[in-house]
Amino acid sequence: MSTAGYPVRVDAHLDPGLSRWLWLVKWLLAIPHYLVLLVLWAAFVVLSIVAFFAILVTGHYPRAIFDFNVGVLRWSWRVGYYAYGALGTDRYPPFTLDEVPDYPAHLEVAYPEKLSRGLVLVKTWLLALPHYLVVAFFAGGSLALASSDNRTRVWSSGLIGLMVLVGAVVLLVTGRYPQSVFDFVLGMNRWVLRVAAYAALMTDEYPPFRFDPGGDDPSEARMTIGTPPPQQPIEAQPPVEAQPPVDTAAPQGAGPPGGPTSAPPAAMAQPAPPEAAGRRWTGGRIVSVVAGAVLLAGSLGLLAASAGLGVLNLASRDRAGFVTTASRTFATSTSAIASSAVQVGASGQDWSGASWALGDARVRAESLDPRPVFIGVAHTADAAAWLAGVDHSTVIGFRNGAPVYRDVTGGAPTVPPEQAGIWAASVSGTGPQELVWPIQSSDWTVVVMHPDGSPGVIVRADAGATLPVLHWLWVAPLVLALVLIVAGVLLVVLAIPRAGRT
Repeated sequence: MSTAGYPVRVDAHLDPGLSRWLWLVKWLLAIPHYLVLLVLWAAFVVLSIVAFFAILVTGHYPRAIFDFNVGVLRWSWRVGYYAYGALGTDRYPPFTLDEVPDYPAHLEVAYPEKLSRGLVLVKTWLLALPHYLVVAFFAGGSLALASSDNRTRVWSSGLIGLMVLVGAVVLLVTGRYPQSVFDFVLGMNRWVLRVAAYAALMTDEYPPFRFDPGGDDPSEARMTIGTPPPQQPIEAQPPVEAQPPVDTAAPQGAGPPGGPTSAPPAAMAQPAPPEAAGRRWTGGRIVSVVAGAVLLAGSLGLLAASAGLGVLNLASRDRAGFVTTASRTFATSTSAIASSAVQVGASGQDWSGASWALGDARVRAESLDPRPVFIGVAHTADAAAWLAGVDHSTVIGFRNGAPVYRDVTGGAPTVPPEQAGIWAASVSGTGPQELVWPIQSSDWTVVVMHPDGSPGVIVRADAGATLPVLHWLWVAPLVLALVLIVAGVLLVVLAIPRAGRT
């Protein structure tokens, strides 16, 4: 496929007298540009998504977004050309999205008046796949390989990086960057940038599978300001002796004798009209779009967190709506098993107003022998007073999923548990038993034993709570995400119409 007239044009010229040593520290000098490009590319991605839907609906790429995204590509190309994408100049790249005519690296993309609504759905992820393989070879990347330790990874800097290194070493030794290496590197960068513009939906014309080395792009679609149209052939010009005598008094700025078809270069360099200035991306507009893009990107993380919390909340509940611990076996030779004190609310503070957030607590237990089981919950101080002198075991933690006890020696309870009169709630019987009570602010202890106080307790038990607050926990990041989306959209939308206003 011919590259003539391709809408993406990449040009550069090799600066003479490159420093032998400066390339060794360009990674440091370019850090400010890398930081700026980091946020510019975040905005590039967000605006490309906006452009995707605009093309899908209208068939047009919004001009202001197009100019911004081309500017990001141009900025990236200039930084790459200065640094390790080419090392073609020692002149520091300008901090601007606009074309800089006297800088040695240029990138131009012709604005498409109309784009296909159908192609926009498949260009980036499907049609460009063959080119991505070539770009990966040129620009580099990483490849993970399966291995026994799952740690093997092969990294390639790409052919561009390799050839730039060769040119840098030759420059270091001889003081001259090899022209052949430069031409080859420019051809690879030109291929990569054409694919980047196509994947960013800037053109429907498929990138040519053709390697075009050298600093001058062979495309005929040159858009550089100040390039005059071709003059008429010399034989088509009138003879000099046929010119009227008044021509000798023509002003100094008059154009060549090519007739009205030859546009004076000075006219091409005139300042942009006022209406064109309204289409430029000023620093304030760029900051507005970047800030909006950052907010929109942050909102995506909050939306993901909200969705994850919502799914986790639903998945962690049983059919009765309780968030429940795993069921475990508790066994002791003593007369009772008691939990450690469970504190609800800060010490000395009343959390009764937060009962709506905590809901109900539940303890389920089933005796693994034929005897019935008793479950009771009481204030920790009351439970400790009743258990004083009673042979019992307190659960103080878990190790490898098994409970760890602190045994207290004593005798059988003098009063059956059902008659103790200390319980905030209790239940007893054979088979599975379930105790549910509203969570209130205090210190609580759960006791499990046989109703007759006989020693040797072995049960299968779990605990849970409704915790209604978890139903709303996912709402907070969702609301914050919506706020960020609104703010981000406003920052982007308010900047784009101003940039595109004529």
